[in-house]
Amino acid sequence: MNAIQPNPAAIQDVIIVGAGISGISAACHLHKDCPDQRYTILEARQSIGGTWDLFRYPGIRSDSDMHTFGFSFKPWTNAKAISDGPSILAYLQEAVAEYEVEKHIRFGVRVTSAAWSSESSTWTVTTLSERGEVGQVVGRMLYMCSGYYNYEKGYTPDIPGLEDFSGTVVHPQHWPQDLDYSNKRVAVIGSGATAVTLVPSMADTAAHVTMIQRSPGYIVSLPAKDKFANLMRVLLPKRWAYAITRWRNIHFQNYIYKRAIKNPQKMRDYLMKRLRKALRSDIDIDKHFTPSYDPWTQRLCLVPDSDLFNALNSGKASVVTGQIEAIKEDAVQMKDGSSVACDILVTATGLNVQVMGGVEFFLDGERIDFSKHFMYHGLMFSGIPNLVLTFGYTNASWTLRADLNARFVCGLLKEMARRGAEQAVPLLREWEQDMPDRDWLTDFNPGYFQRAMHLMPRQGDHAPWHNTQDYLLDRKLLRNGPQDDGVLRFRGSRESGSDGSGSTTTVTTSSGHPSGHTAS
Repeated sequence: MNAIQPNPAAIQDVIIVGAGISGISAACHLHKDCPDQRYTILEARQSIGGTWDLFRYPGIRSDSDMHTFGFSFKPWTNAKAISDGPSILAYLQEAVAEYEVEKHIRFGVRVTSAAWSSESSTWTVTTLSERGEVGQVVGRMLYMCSGYYNYEKGYTPDIPGLEDFSGTVVHPQHWPQDLDYSNKRVAVIGSGATAVTLVPSMADTAAHVTMIQRSPGYIVSLPAKDKFANLMRVLLPKRWAYAITRWRNIHFQNYIYKRAIKNPQKMRDYLMKRLRKALRSDIDIDKHFTPSYDPWTQRLCLVPDSDLFNALNSGKASVVTGQIEAIKEDAVQMKDGSSVACDILVTATGLNVQVMGGVEFFLDGERIDFSKHFMYHGLMFSGIPNLVLTFGYTNASWTLRADLNARFVCGLLKEMARRGAEQAVPLLREWEQDMPDRDWLTDFNPGYFQRAMHLMPRQGDHAPWHNTQDYLLDRKLLRNGPQDDGVLRFRGSRESGSDGSGSTTTVTTSSGHPSGHTAS
Protein backbone atom coordinates (compact mmCIF):
# COMPACT_ATOMS: atom_id res chain seq x y z
CA MET A 1 0.00 0.00 0.00
CA ASN A 2 1.47 3.36 -1.02
CA ALA A 3 1.99 6.01 1.62
CA ILE A 4 -0.13 9.17 1.35
CA GLN A 5 2.00 11.94 -0.07
CA PRO A 6 1.93 15.23 1.85
CA ASN A 7 0.53 18.32 0.18
CA PRO A 8 3.57 20.09 -1.35
CA ALA A 9 2.08 23.50 -0.56
CA ALA A 10 2.05 22.65 3.15
CA ILE A 11 5.61 21.32 3.32
CA GLN A 12 8.17 23.48 5.10
CA ASP A 13 11.70 23.55 3.73
CA VAL A 14 13.12 23.61 7.26
CA ILE A 15 11.55 22.75 10.61
CA ILE A 16 13.49 24.23 13.54
CA VAL A 17 12.79 22.77 16.97
CA GLY A 18 13.42 25.31 19.73
CA ALA A 19 13.37 29.12 19.91
CA GLY A 20 16.36 29.50 22.21
CA ILE A 21 19.70 30.90 21.18
CA SER A 22 20.38 28.07 18.67
CA GLY A 23 16.97 28.26 17.03
CA ILE A 24 17.13 32.03 16.74
CA SER A 25 20.58 31.79 15.18
CA ALA A 26 19.27 29.24 12.66
CA ALA A 27 16.27 31.40 11.77
CA CYS A 28 18.31 34.59 11.35
CA HIS A 29 20.78 32.86 9.06
CA LEU A 30 17.94 31.46 6.95
CA HIS A 31 16.43 34.94 6.72
CA LYS A 32 19.76 36.44 5.64
CA ASP A 33 21.26 33.73 3.46
CA CYS A 34 18.33 31.57 2.28
CA PRO A 35 15.37 33.94 1.98
CA ASP A 36 13.60 31.60 -0.44
CA GLN A 37 13.41 28.78 2.13
CA ARG A 38 10.14 28.32 4.01
CA TYR A 39 10.74 27.58 7.66
CA THR A 40 8.85 27.25 10.91
CA ILE A 41 10.03 27.12 14.52
CA LEU A 42 8.29 24.84 17.00
CA GLU A 43 8.66 26.06 20.57
CA ALA A 44 7.21 24.23 23.58
CA ARG A 45 7.09 27.32 25.76
CA GLN A 46 5.17 30.56 25.24
CA SER A 47 8.22 32.74 24.79
CA ILE A 48 11.57 32.84 23.07
CA GLY A 49 14.93 32.64 24.76
CA GLY A 50 15.20 29.07 26.00
CA THR A 51 17.63 29.03 28.93
CA TRP A 52 17.58 32.82 29.18
CA ASP A 53 13.84 32.92 29.68
CA LEU A 54 13.52 29.73 31.74
CA PHE A 55 16.06 30.47 34.47
CA ARG A 56 15.12 33.28 36.86
CA TYR A 57 17.41 32.69 39.83
CA PRO A 58 19.31 35.60 41.42
CA GLY A 59 22.29 36.84 39.44
CA ILE A 60 21.78 34.63 36.38
CA ARG A 61 24.38 35.62 33.81
CA SER A 62 26.52 34.32 31.00
CA ASP A 63 29.54 32.21 31.83
CA SER A 64 31.12 33.17 28.50
CA ASP A 65 32.03 36.61 27.22
CA MET A 66 29.24 38.10 25.12
CA HIS A 67 31.53 38.90 22.21
CA THR A 68 31.75 35.17 21.53
CA PHE A 69 28.40 34.23 23.07
CA GLY A 70 26.65 36.82 20.93
CA PHE A 71 25.72 36.14 17.33
CA SER A 72 28.30 36.62 14.60
CA PHE A 73 25.85 38.84 12.69
CA LYS A 74 24.63 41.04 15.56
CA PRO A 75 27.12 43.11 17.57
CA TRP A 76 26.97 43.04 21.35
CA THR A 77 27.11 46.70 22.39
CA ASN A 78 26.51 46.48 26.14
CA ALA A 79 29.51 47.64 28.18
CA LYS A 80 29.46 44.40 30.20
CA ALA A 81 31.02 41.45 28.42
CA ILE A 82 29.89 39.05 31.18
CA SER A 83 26.26 39.97 31.16
CA ASP A 84 23.12 39.33 33.18
CA GLY A 85 20.29 37.13 31.97
CA PRO A 86 17.72 39.90 31.32
CA SER A 87 20.20 41.77 29.08
CA ILE A 88 20.90 38.59 27.11
CA LEU A 89 17.17 37.96 26.69
CA ALA A 90 16.67 41.53 25.47
CA TYR A 91 19.48 40.98 22.92
CA LEU A 92 17.73 37.82 21.65
CA GLN A 93 14.43 39.67 21.40
CA GLU A 94 16.13 42.36 19.32
CA ALA A 95 17.51 39.73 16.94
CA VAL A 96 14.06 38.16 16.59
CA ALA A 97 12.57 41.55 15.70
CA GLU A 98 15.36 42.59 13.32
CA TYR A 99 15.22 39.35 11.33
CA GLU A 100 11.42 38.94 11.39
CA VAL A 101 11.62 35.61 13.18
CA GLU A 102 8.57 35.72 15.43
CA LYS A 103 6.05 35.30 12.61
CA HIS A 104 7.63 31.90 11.93
CA ILE A 105 7.30 30.63 15.54
CA ARG A 106 4.53 28.34 16.74
CA PHE A 107 4.47 28.75 20.51
CA GLY A 108 3.15 26.24 23.02
CA VAL A 109 3.70 23.13 20.90
CA ARG A 110 5.97 20.37 22.12
CA VAL A 111 7.52 18.00 19.60
CA THR A 112 6.85 14.41 20.65
CA SER A 113 8.05 12.44 17.61
CA ALA A 114 9.62 12.84 14.18
CA ALA A 115 9.33 10.28 11.39
CA TRP A 116 11.38 10.24 8.17
CA SER A 117 9.89 8.88 4.96
CA SER A 118 12.33 7.99 2.21
CA GLU A 119 9.44 7.77 -0.23
CA SER A 120 8.42 11.40 0.20
CA SER A 121 11.83 12.68 1.40
CA THR A 122 10.16 14.43 4.32
CA TRP A 123 10.08 14.52 8.09
CA THR A 124 6.64 14.36 9.70
CA VAL A 125 6.87 16.01 13.10
CA THR A 126 4.12 15.28 15.62
CA THR A 127 3.38 17.95 18.21
CA LEU A 128 1.33 18.24 21.38
CA SER A 129 -0.12 21.59 22.39
CA GLU A 130 -0.56 22.82 25.94
CA ARG A 131 -4.29 22.06 25.55
CA GLY A 132 -3.55 18.47 24.60
CA GLU A 133 -4.15 18.89 20.87
CA VAL A 134 -2.09 16.69 18.57
CA GLY A 135 -0.77 18.21 15.36
CA GLN A 136 1.68 17.50 12.58
CA VAL A 137 4.15 19.56 10.58
CA VAL A 138 5.87 18.22 7.47
CA GLY A 139 9.25 19.45 6.33
CA ARG A 140 12.23 18.49 4.21
CA MET A 141 14.98 19.39 6.68
CA LEU A 142 14.69 18.90 10.44
CA TYR A 143 16.94 21.16 12.49
CA MET A 144 17.13 20.28 16.21
CA CYS A 145 17.93 23.36 18.32
CA SER A 146 16.31 22.27 21.56
CA GLY A 147 19.37 22.36 23.81
CA TYR A 148 20.75 19.50 25.83
CA TYR A 149 18.77 19.28 29.06
CA ASN A 150 15.28 18.60 30.28
CA TYR A 151 13.41 21.88 30.82
CA GLU A 152 10.74 20.21 32.93
CA LYS A 153 12.95 18.83 35.68
CA GLY A 154 16.44 19.56 36.96
CA TYR A 155 18.70 16.92 38.45
CA THR A 156 18.52 16.33 42.21
CA PRO A 157 20.49 13.37 43.58
CA ASP A 158 19.07 11.12 46.25
CA ILE A 159 19.99 13.05 49.40
CA PRO A 160 18.96 11.24 52.60
CA GLY A 161 16.47 13.19 54.69
CA LEU A 162 15.67 15.85 52.11
CA GLU A 163 11.97 15.35 52.73
CA ASP A 164 12.52 16.08 56.44
CA PHE A 165 13.80 19.61 55.87
CA SER A 166 11.40 22.09 57.47
CA GLY A 167 12.53 25.09 55.45
CA THR A 168 12.24 25.88 51.74
CA VAL A 169 13.89 23.65 49.15
CA VAL A 170 14.54 25.26 45.76
CA HIS A 171 16.07 23.99 42.51
CA PRO A 172 17.50 26.90 40.45
CA GLN A 173 15.71 25.63 37.33
CA HIS A 174 12.38 26.36 39.05
CA TRP A 175 13.13 29.43 41.13
CA PRO A 176 10.04 30.95 42.82
CA GLN A 177 9.95 34.68 42.09
CA ASP A 178 8.42 35.43 45.50
CA LEU A 179 11.17 33.69 47.49
CA ASP A 180 12.28 35.97 50.32
CA TYR A 181 15.75 35.06 51.53
CA SER A 182 16.53 38.30 53.37
CA ASN A 183 18.19 37.59 56.70
CA LYS A 184 17.85 33.85 56.07
CA ARG A 185 20.56 31.23 56.33
CA VAL A 186 21.01 29.74 52.87
CA ALA A 187 22.83 26.54 51.95
CA VAL A 188 23.63 26.05 48.26
CA ILE A 189 24.48 22.43 47.38
CA GLY A 190 26.73 22.40 44.33
CA SER A 191 29.90 23.96 42.96
CA GLY A 192 29.17 24.53 39.27
CA ALA A 193 28.35 27.67 37.31
CA THR A 194 24.92 28.07 38.94
CA ALA A 195 26.25 27.74 42.48
CA VAL A 196 29.10 30.21 42.02
CA THR A 197 26.59 32.68 40.57
CA LEU A 198 24.02 32.26 43.34
CA VAL A 199 26.34 32.56 46.33
CA PRO A 200 27.58 36.14 45.75
CA SER A 201 24.20 37.26 44.39
CA MET A 202 22.41 36.20 47.58
CA ALA A 203 25.16 37.05 50.08
CA ASP A 204 24.34 40.75 50.55
CA THR A 205 20.69 40.05 51.39
CA ALA A 206 20.84 36.71 53.21
CA ALA A 207 22.08 36.32 56.77
CA HIS A 208 24.76 33.97 55.44
CA VAL A 209 25.26 31.77 52.39
CA THR A 210 27.19 28.49 52.50
CA MET A 211 28.25 26.66 49.37
CA ILE A 212 28.35 22.92 50.11
CA GLN A 213 30.39 21.02 47.57
CA ARG A 214 31.32 17.38 47.32
CA SER A 215 34.63 18.33 45.67
CA PRO A 216 36.21 21.55 44.36
CA GLY A 217 36.10 22.85 40.80
CA TYR A 218 38.26 25.38 38.99
CA ILE A 219 37.13 28.99 39.39
CA VAL A 220 38.68 31.97 37.65
CA SER A 221 37.76 35.64 37.77
CA LEU A 222 37.64 37.99 34.79
CA PRO A 223 36.55 41.63 34.55
CA ALA A 224 32.85 42.00 33.75
CA LYS A 225 33.72 44.80 31.35
CA ASP A 226 36.11 44.20 28.46
CA LYS A 227 38.23 47.37 28.24
CA PHE A 228 39.56 46.44 24.82
CA ALA A 229 36.05 45.92 23.42
CA ASN A 230 34.76 49.17 24.88
CA LEU A 231 37.74 51.08 23.48
CA MET A 232 37.20 49.54 20.03
CA ARG A 233 33.58 50.75 20.05
CA VAL A 234 34.79 54.29 20.68
CA LEU A 235 37.34 54.17 17.87
CA LEU A 236 35.55 52.10 15.22
CA PRO A 237 32.09 51.42 13.78
CA LYS A 238 30.29 48.95 16.03
CA ARG A 239 30.39 46.07 13.54
CA TRP A 240 34.14 46.42 13.03
CA ALA A 241 34.72 46.76 16.77
CA TYR A 242 32.61 43.67 17.48
CA ALA A 243 34.28 41.58 14.77
CA ILE A 244 37.78 42.47 15.97
CA THR A 245 36.95 41.80 19.64
CA ARG A 246 35.17 38.57 18.79
CA TRP A 247 38.10 37.27 16.74
CA ARG A 248 40.59 38.29 19.42
CA ASN A 249 38.61 36.52 22.15
CA ILE A 250 38.10 33.37 20.08
CA HIS A 251 41.82 33.01 19.48
CA PHE A 252 42.71 33.81 23.09
CA GLN A 253 40.24 31.24 24.46
CA ASN A 254 41.46 28.64 21.98
CA TYR A 255 45.06 29.32 23.01
CA ILE A 256 44.28 28.98 26.73
CA TYR A 257 42.35 25.75 26.21
CA LYS A 258 45.10 24.14 24.13
CA ARG A 259 47.74 25.20 26.65
CA ALA A 260 45.69 23.60 29.41
CA ILE A 261 45.41 20.32 27.51
CA LYS A 262 49.07 20.30 26.51
CA ASN A 263 50.45 21.24 29.91
CA PRO A 264 47.75 20.77 32.56
CA GLN A 265 50.11 21.07 35.53
CA LYS A 266 51.35 24.47 34.40
CA MET A 267 47.78 25.69 33.93
CA ARG A 268 46.80 24.28 37.31
CA ASP A 269 49.69 26.14 38.97
CA TYR A 270 48.67 29.36 37.24
CA LEU A 271 45.04 29.08 38.37
CA MET A 272 46.03 28.23 41.93
CA LYS A 273 48.39 31.20 42.04
CA ARG A 274 45.56 33.52 41.02
CA LEU A 275 43.29 32.02 43.67
CA ARG A 276 45.82 32.52 46.44
CA LYS A 277 46.04 36.19 45.52
CA ALA A 278 42.26 36.57 45.38
CA LEU A 279 41.33 34.91 48.69
CA ARG A 280 42.11 35.60 52.34
CA SER A 281 45.10 33.69 53.66
CA ASP A 282 43.00 31.87 56.26
CA ILE A 283 40.71 30.31 53.64
CA ASP A 284 41.79 26.73 53.01
CA ILE A 285 42.48 26.76 49.28
CA ASP A 286 43.92 23.25 49.24
CA LYS A 287 40.69 21.85 50.66
CA HIS A 288 38.06 24.04 49.01
CA PHE A 289 39.55 25.18 45.71
CA THR A 290 42.04 22.57 44.51
CA PRO A 291 40.34 20.07 42.16
CA SER A 292 41.49 16.49 41.74
CA TYR A 293 41.16 16.67 37.94
CA ASP A 294 43.08 18.55 35.26
CA PRO A 295 41.81 21.91 33.94
CA TRP A 296 39.13 21.62 31.25
CA THR A 297 38.36 17.93 31.79
CA GLN A 298 35.40 19.63 33.42
CA ARG A 299 34.39 23.16 32.57
CA LEU A 300 36.01 26.09 34.37
CA CYS A 301 33.65 28.37 36.30
CA LEU A 302 33.94 32.04 35.46
CA VAL A 303 33.13 34.71 38.04
CA PRO A 304 32.98 38.41 37.12
CA ASP A 305 35.03 40.96 39.04
CA SER A 306 35.89 38.39 41.75
CA ASP A 307 32.34 38.59 43.13
CA LEU A 308 32.45 35.12 44.68
CA PHE A 309 35.88 35.74 46.20
CA ASN A 310 34.71 39.09 47.60
CA ALA A 311 31.72 37.42 49.25
CA LEU A 312 33.99 34.81 50.84
CA ASN A 313 36.57 37.39 51.94
CA SER A 314 33.86 39.53 53.58
CA GLY A 315 32.58 36.61 55.65
CA LYS A 316 29.09 36.88 54.14
CA ALA A 317 29.62 33.52 52.46
CA SER A 318 31.63 30.39 53.16
CA VAL A 319 32.47 27.03 51.60
CA VAL A 320 32.10 23.56 53.09
CA THR A 321 33.69 20.63 51.25
CA GLY A 322 32.80 17.02 51.93
CA GLN A 323 30.14 14.33 51.78
CA ILE A 324 26.61 15.00 52.99
CA GLU A 325 25.39 12.43 55.47
CA ALA A 326 21.78 13.59 55.73
CA ILE A 327 19.46 16.57 55.67
CA LYS A 328 18.05 17.39 59.09
CA GLU A 329 15.05 19.56 59.96
CA ASP A 330 17.08 22.77 59.91
CA ALA A 331 20.59 21.80 58.85
CA VAL A 332 22.78 19.80 56.49
CA GLN A 333 24.69 17.15 58.41
CA MET A 334 28.13 16.35 56.96
CA LYS A 335 29.87 12.99 57.28
CA ASP A 336 32.80 14.58 59.10
CA GLY A 337 30.47 15.49 61.95
CA SER A 338 30.02 19.16 61.13
CA SER A 339 26.68 20.68 60.16
CA VAL A 340 25.45 23.69 58.20
CA ALA A 341 22.42 25.39 59.73
CA CYS A 342 20.01 26.73 57.10
CA ASP A 343 16.50 28.06 56.52
CA ILE A 344 16.63 27.70 52.72
CA LEU A 345 18.23 24.84 50.83
CA VAL A 346 19.16 25.38 47.18
CA THR A 347 19.88 22.20 45.23
CA ALA A 348 22.18 23.56 42.54
CA THR A 349 22.98 19.97 41.68
CA GLY A 350 22.84 20.12 37.91
CA LEU A 351 20.77 19.24 34.89
CA ASN A 352 19.18 16.17 33.39
CA VAL A 353 20.76 15.76 29.96
CA GLN A 354 18.16 14.95 27.32
CA VAL A 355 19.15 13.53 23.94
CA MET A 356 17.51 15.22 20.94
CA GLY A 357 15.02 17.09 23.09
CA GLY A 358 13.40 13.90 24.33
CA VAL A 359 11.80 13.38 20.90
CA GLU A 360 11.16 9.87 19.55
CA PHE A 361 12.66 9.44 16.07
CA PHE A 362 11.75 6.97 13.34
CA LEU A 363 13.43 6.14 10.04
CA ASP A 364 11.00 4.54 7.58
CA GLY A 365 9.06 3.05 10.47
CA GLU A 366 12.08 1.88 12.49
CA ARG A 367 12.81 3.57 15.82
CA ILE A 368 16.17 5.36 15.80
CA ASP A 369 18.66 4.64 18.57
CA PHE A 370 21.15 7.51 18.29
CA SER A 371 23.75 5.64 20.32
CA LYS A 372 24.10 3.32 17.31
CA HIS A 373 24.99 6.16 14.97
CA PHE A 374 28.17 8.12 14.34
CA MET A 375 28.26 11.91 14.30
CA TYR A 376 29.27 13.58 11.07
CA HIS A 377 31.26 16.75 11.88
CA GLY A 378 29.36 16.91 15.18
CA LEU A 379 26.10 17.97 13.48
CA MET A 380 24.59 15.14 11.36
CA PHE A 381 24.15 11.40 11.88
CA SER A 382 25.34 8.42 9.89
CA GLY A 383 22.53 6.93 7.84
CA ILE A 384 19.89 9.54 8.75
CA PRO A 385 18.91 11.99 5.99
CA ASN A 386 18.17 15.69 6.37
CA LEU A 387 18.65 15.85 10.14
CA VAL A 388 20.91 18.42 11.83
CA LEU A 389 21.63 18.90 15.54
CA THR A 390 23.17 21.93 17.21
CA PHE A 391 25.12 21.15 20.36
CA GLY A 392 27.54 23.85 21.49
CA TYR A 393 31.15 23.58 22.52
CA THR A 394 32.18 22.53 26.02
CA ASN A 395 35.36 24.64 25.86
CA ALA A 396 34.01 27.78 24.19
CA SER A 397 30.78 29.71 23.74
CA TRP A 398 27.70 27.75 22.68
CA THR A 399 26.80 30.31 20.03
CA LEU A 400 30.03 29.80 18.09
CA ARG A 401 28.78 26.34 17.16
CA ALA A 402 25.18 27.48 16.67
CA ASP A 403 26.23 30.12 14.12
CA LEU A 404 28.60 27.72 12.40
CA ASN A 405 25.94 25.04 12.06
CA ALA A 406 23.46 27.57 10.70
CA ARG A 407 25.93 28.63 8.01
CA PHE A 408 26.53 24.99 7.15
CA VAL A 409 22.79 24.32 6.82
CA CYS A 410 22.35 27.29 4.50
CA GLY A 411 25.24 26.03 2.38
CA LEU A 412 23.77 22.52 2.43
CA LEU A 413 20.36 23.76 1.27
CA LYS A 414 21.96 25.66 -1.60
CA GLU A 415 24.01 22.64 -2.63
CA MET A 416 20.94 20.42 -2.56
CA ALA A 417 19.09 22.92 -4.75
CA ARG A 418 22.01 23.07 -7.17
CA ARG A 419 22.05 19.29 -7.50
CA GLY A 420 18.28 18.94 -7.57
CA ALA A 421 18.65 16.67 -4.53
CA GLU A 422 15.98 16.03 -1.93
CA GLN A 423 18.12 14.11 0.53
CA ALA A 424 21.52 14.62 2.11
CA VAL A 425 22.82 11.77 4.26
CA PRO A 426 26.26 10.96 5.72
CA LEU A 427 27.16 7.31 5.05
CA LEU A 428 29.96 5.18 6.37
CA ARG A 429 32.21 4.08 3.54
CA GLU A 430 32.75 0.38 2.99
CA TRP A 431 36.11 0.39 4.77
CA GLU A 432 34.58 2.21 7.76
CA GLN A 433 31.96 -0.45 8.56
CA ASP A 434 33.94 -1.73 11.54
CA MET A 435 35.35 1.63 12.61
CA PRO A 436 36.16 1.80 16.35
CA ASP A 437 33.82 4.07 18.24
CA ARG A 438 34.42 6.53 21.05
CA ASP A 439 32.23 8.56 23.39
CA TRP A 440 30.58 11.56 21.81
CA LEU A 441 32.61 13.80 24.13
CA THR A 442 36.12 12.84 25.19
CA ASP A 443 38.39 14.55 27.74
CA PHE A 444 35.28 16.11 29.31
CA ASN A 445 33.58 14.19 32.08
CA PRO A 446 31.27 16.17 34.39
CA GLY A 447 28.65 14.06 36.11
CA TYR A 448 25.67 15.38 34.17
CA PHE A 449 27.22 14.20 30.88
CA GLN A 450 28.45 10.90 32.28
CA ARG A 451 24.90 10.04 33.36
CA ALA A 452 23.70 10.28 29.75
CA MET A 453 26.76 9.35 27.66
CA HIS A 454 25.44 5.86 26.87
CA LEU A 455 22.48 7.47 25.08
CA MET A 456 24.61 9.80 22.94
CA PRO A 457 25.76 9.32 19.35
CA ARG A 458 29.27 8.00 18.84
CA GLN A 459 32.51 9.39 17.44
CA GLY A 460 34.74 7.55 15.03
CA ASP A 461 38.53 7.36 15.08
CA HIS A 462 39.07 9.74 12.14
CA ALA A 463 37.51 12.70 10.33
CA PRO A 464 34.79 13.50 9.44
CA TRP A 465 33.37 11.37 12.25
CA HIS A 466 34.92 13.54 14.97
CA ASN A 467 33.18 15.89 17.38
CA THR A 468 36.27 18.08 17.48
CA GLN A 469 35.42 20.73 20.11
CA ASP A 470 37.73 22.96 18.05
CA TYR A 471 35.95 26.01 16.66
CA LEU A 472 38.81 27.23 14.50
CA LEU A 473 39.13 23.82 12.83
CA ASP A 474 35.38 23.42 12.42
CA ARG A 475 35.16 26.89 10.92
CA LYS A 476 37.53 25.90 8.13
CA LEU A 477 35.53 22.73 7.48
CA LEU A 478 31.95 23.94 7.77
CA ARG A 479 31.48 27.66 7.26
CA ASN A 480 30.99 27.39 3.49
CA GLY A 481 28.68 24.40 3.64
CA PRO A 482 29.33 20.77 2.75
CA GLN A 483 32.59 19.59 1.23
CA ASP A 484 32.93 16.86 -1.37
CA ASP A 485 34.31 14.30 1.06
CA GLY A 486 32.78 11.08 -0.25
CA VAL A 487 30.76 10.71 2.96
CA LEU A 488 27.88 13.16 2.61
CA ARG A 489 25.73 11.73 -0.19
CA PHE A 490 23.04 13.53 -2.15
CA ARG A 491 19.98 11.80 -3.52
CA GLY A 492 17.99 13.20 -6.37
CA SER A 493 14.33 13.87 -6.94
CA ARG A 494 11.64 11.25 -6.53
CA GLU A 495 11.14 11.34 -10.25
CA SER A 496 14.74 10.35 -11.07
CA GLY A 497 15.19 7.96 -8.10
CA SER A 498 18.94 8.61 -8.19
CA ASP A 499 21.51 10.65 -6.34
CA GLY A 500 21.83 13.11 -9.20
CA SER A 501 24.86 11.43 -10.70
CA GLY A 502 23.15 8.36 -12.10
CA SER A 503 24.27 6.13 -9.23
CA THR A 504 21.91 3.76 -7.49
CA THR A 505 20.17 5.21 -4.46
CA THR A 506 21.67 3.88 -1.23
CA VAL A 507 19.48 2.11 1.31
CA THR A 508 20.43 2.47 4.99
CA THR A 509 19.52 0.56 8.10
CA SER A 510 18.44 2.20 11.35
CA SER A 511 21.90 1.62 12.79
CA GLY A 512 23.39 3.93 10.18
CA HIS A 513 25.40 1.23 8.44
CA PRO A 514 24.69 1.26 4.71
CA SER A 515 23.48 -1.82 2.90
CA GLY A 516 23.01 -2.48 -0.80
CA HIS A 517 24.76 -0.37 -3.40
CA THR A 518 26.60 2.76 -2.36
CA ALA A 519 26.30 5.87 -4.46
CA SER A 520 29.67 7.12 -5.60
